[in-house]
Amino acid sequence: MGSSHNILTRASVINSIEEVRLALAVHRRQGGRIGLVPTMGALHRGHGALIEAAARNTDLVAVSIFVNPIQFNDPGDFKQYPRTLDSDVAFCESSGARIVFAPSAKEMYPEPQKSFVDVEGVSEHLCGKFRPGHFRGVATVVLKLLQIVQPDRAYFGEKDAQQLAVIRRMVRDLNVPVEIASVPTVREVDGLALSSRNQHLTPGQRAVAPILYRALQLARERIADGVRDPEIVKREALDALRHPEVQVEYLELMDPGSIQPKERMEGSVLVAAAIWIGGTRLIDNVLWNGV
Repeated sequence: MGSSHNILTRASVINSIEEVRLALAVHRRQGGRIGLVPTMGALHRGHGALIEAAARNTDLVAVSIFVNPIQFNDPGDFKQYPRTLDSDVAFCESSGARIVFAPSAKEMYPEPQKSFVDVEGVSEHLCGKFRPGHFRGVATVVLKLLQIVQPDRAYFGEKDAQQLAVIRRMVRDLNVPVEIASVPTVREVDGLALSSRNQHLTPGQRAVAPILYRALQLARERIADGVRDPEIVKREALDALRHPEVQVEYLELMDPGSIQPKERMEGSVLVAAAIWIGGTRLIDNVLWNGV
């Protein structure tokens, strides 16, 4: 396991569902474990951590690169999402992936999609409240990718905590035979979580952006200090986010599995927030594992 760095330095780029299934069937017949890292491209070190984790724990890593139209509630956001396939393929190769599945929208949705996956409850708060239909689009495309690739393990980042919870619940409820593995958030030195959207920040905005992680850390520290009233924790964290360039979309204290609000700071607490700096939306979260 984990020797994919050495077996083949070049990744096979495959655009069709039929071809990727054939390529993986050969590997599966030989008894190899397959890891899948679903992405929308514009890859960075955060994705690298997912690919490297998959390479350590499976025999072959497939990375999907697909900007999924059905998860964008804003057509402008979909259009401006960065598409950097050539550099992404090189990045996949250097991180240990052996197959890059890069289908077109026509390949993934040959006809208008009539079947969707709705994961109720888990998808309603946080980003789900502000991006209607987003998690329906995410759950649907992830289920399609799991059906196409049929990996033993699929890897997701903890930065997208609600997405992770949605996918875990979907896999459990629909009996999908895959293990969902999570990988810790990768951060810049100043704490900013790596994201493809960070490239839209101006230098001045980039200097402001670490305020998000600092506010989340403050909330976690207050819970660790023994503050049990969520409103007090939220108020202090929101105070820490006050800045003329920052618009807070939400800051909430949630159960990390159900993504429902915590009424008291008992058990594990997910502190999650989304802010806007100029036209760029940043999300992040920290987890407090209750004692």
